[in-house]
Amino acid sequence: MTRSRSTRYLPLILLVMAWTASFSAVSSPALSAGISERPGWRVIETRHSFPELVEKLDQSIKASGMNLVTQASASDGAAAQGIKIPGNKVFGVYRNDYARRMLSASTAAGIEAPIRFYVSEQEDGTAILSWKTPSFVFSPYLEEGGAALEILGRELDGVFETIGKAAAE
Repeated sequence: MTRSRSTRYLPLILLVMAWTASFSAVSSPALSAGISERPGWRVIETRHSFPELVEKLDQSIKASGMNLVTQASASDGAAAQGIKIPGNKVFGVYRNDYARRMLSASTAAGIEAPIRFYVSEQEDGTAILSWKTPSFVFSPYLEEGGAALEILGRELDGVFETIGKAAAE
């Protein structure tokens, strides 16, 4: 028996609707509260608007020689459904030579690549840039990855700091 197109996607549609409703119910207070420093995170409050910071981060990633591997935005997804939420976008950033070094040290650490930046819009119209430092991201794998992974994490900390500061200028 074949399903019609409308019923074939019904479970997925219902799942997306439920996720959207649950996200909408909690998103406004969570997003408006902003992002604060926490262990292993770097948080830079900027004077830039959300679209400006997104553009500046994209430019900074390119200028650093790193690659923008992935992008995701709940606010873009919500807008496609006619729902407005504060802007947010995740940028997955990495480069193949770093990936090879990481995997050589720890195959399990591969789940963490690409390492992400997060741009989030604030109530006042400005945006915050935040990220988990690569050394923090790799910390659960240090027993397996040893000194090679620790050195890579610290090296990438510097790369991400450079990208973040350039974008926030």
